[in-house]
Amino acid sequence: MTTPPPPHKDDLLTVGQVAERSGIATSAVRYYDDEGLISSSRTSGGQRRFNREALRRIAFILAAQRVRRPLAEIRETLDSLPAEVPDQADWSRVATDWKERLDDHIEQLATLRDKLDECIGCGCLSLERCAIYNPEDTAVAFGAGPRYLLGDAPSV
Repeated sequence: MTTPPPPHKDDLLTVGQVAERSGIATSAVRYYDDEGLISSSRTSGGQRRFNREALRRIAFILAAQRVRRPLAEIRETLDSLPAEVPDQADWSRVATDWKERLDDHIEQLATLRDKLDECIGCGCLSLERCAIYNPEDTAVAFGAGPRYLLGDAPSV
């Protein structure tokens, strides 16, 4: 595989141009750069310049944030991409992995949606005293968190 030539200075984008093109604040562009989610080079005066690939990465970050994926997971995914411009196969690999993650997330949301009214609908509003789904706080044996919403079955 041949290495692409370095970008011409006119091909690089300023912080403001990246912000305008991606629809985010300049402070967010700088934050993503500081966090290593996107990368920049510096001019002799210390100003940041971005390859257009930063726009693709920001689009991915925004899409992932929209479905409430944690920044650590987004970083892990972006770190798995090659340092040079990822090709279609690289992005397809990410898409395949994320489809599985999103399917799991959708399943968790559907469970929450379907069971939430069972919990708040009984009226007691206390999992410690709930005689229907958690008598005598038996869910504590499964561990921390909303155990029945996380998939543990009540022993009713």
